[in-house]
Amino acid sequence: MNEKVNIIGCFVSSMNGDYNGDLFRSYIWSDKGISDTLKKLKYEDYGKDMMLILFQFYVNPILYLQQNLKEIENYRKNEKSIGVPIIINNENFFSQSEEGRYSFLKRNILQKLDLVEEVVKKKKLDTNMKLLKTDVSKVFI
Repeated sequence: MNEKVNIIGCFVSSMNGDYNGDLFRSYIWSDKGISDTLKKLKYEDYGKDMMLILFQFYVNPILYLQQNLKEIENYRKNEKSIGVPIIINNENFFSQSEEGRYSFLKRNILQKLDLVEEVVKKKKLDTNMKLLKTDVSKVFI
């Protein structure tokens, strides 16, 4: 399967050997993870100007990185993509129940898609964000 047709991608950054990083990855790429369901969302179903929204999960980032991450990255016209950082730490994720963790993922991903929608409107991109947000919310049902 060609990975480049998926409108949503996931990236996880954590310290090497970090148990929390491995635990978090299971919420993305395991049998119960969200990645396989998100891969069903193809960019051509939402328009022609956004080919990839990359959710960049930073697990327990160092303070310097945490302070310098943008809320959302700039739209990359040549790649037709945008990066969306999300910080994962004990307070917002690891201290939660399993249900709370999935709730956190849903809430934050949908909030970040609201920011992507602002970029789409500002740049006048051909991307149906309303449909995409509806489809993404179904992933977490």
